[in-house]
Amino acid sequence: MLDIALIGHGAIAAHVAAHCPEGARVGAVICRPGRAAAARAALGDVSAMEAVADLPTRPGLLIDCAGHEGLRAHGPAALQSGIDLLTVSVGALADPELEADLARAVAEGGATLTLASGAIGALDALRAAARGADLEVTYRGRKPPAGWHGSRAEEVLDLDALTGAEVHFSGTAREAARLYPKNANVAAAVALAGAGFDATRAVLIADPEAGGNLHEISARGSFGRFEFRIEGRALPGNPRSSALTALSVLAEIRRRLSGIRI
Repeated sequence: MLDIALIGHGAIAAHVAAHCPEGARVGAVICRPGRAAAARAALGDVSAMEAVADLPTRPGLLIDCAGHEGLRAHGPAALQSGIDLLTVSVGALADPELEADLARAVAEGGATLTLASGAIGALDALRAAARGADLEVTYRGRKPPAGWHGSRAEEVLDLDALTGAEVHFSGTAREAARLYPKNANVAAAVALAGAGFDATRAVLIADPEAGGNLHEISARGSFGRFEFRIEGRALPGNPRSSALTALSVLAEIRRRLSGIRI
């Protein structure tokens, strides 16, 4: 049995707890002070605590579903303790200091840090392409205007008055992850799999005609070229959480349980 602990108890964590595959179980959650009752209401009969050191038993896998601050607060401590960590907060690694802290903790604790593929695919092809030469990668993220509320896009565009698609960010994936911490995990995943944060171009678009969250990768290099596009849906009842992100976590759990992996 793979014993799993979670960081956070939002929509993605709740989906993982409710659909955990046979051979694994969620037994504990790390949450903010005063949120234990809410965590148990979302996840079921689990132990709730505030720090890695308080976990009643050492889990086989700790899964971060709490965003950048959750990874920052608990990731290094878990890895230093030898606990394998899976995170959906990929954009947090755009911070060089945090990336260094996590790398140091991995080395000291002998654990592994796995980055969930999240709301995008084709990362296996990007990893392979990165072994060749002259790799150029562009990520385009397109959402309806409402999907950008609460982000820096509101400082650039009048989102509620748009009549056509408008670019509100164009720059490196590192800049995108820094400026859009809740919206650019996909750009970060693309960067880490391929050309890196500073060599990957990111373009973020608000589009009234978009029917959902659209993610597009285009890449070229010595390997050839490819383009990839995915239209993601949100988790039922939570328009801010990607269904594919939750499913990517479940897929990684299944991969760990399987003797044959791809």
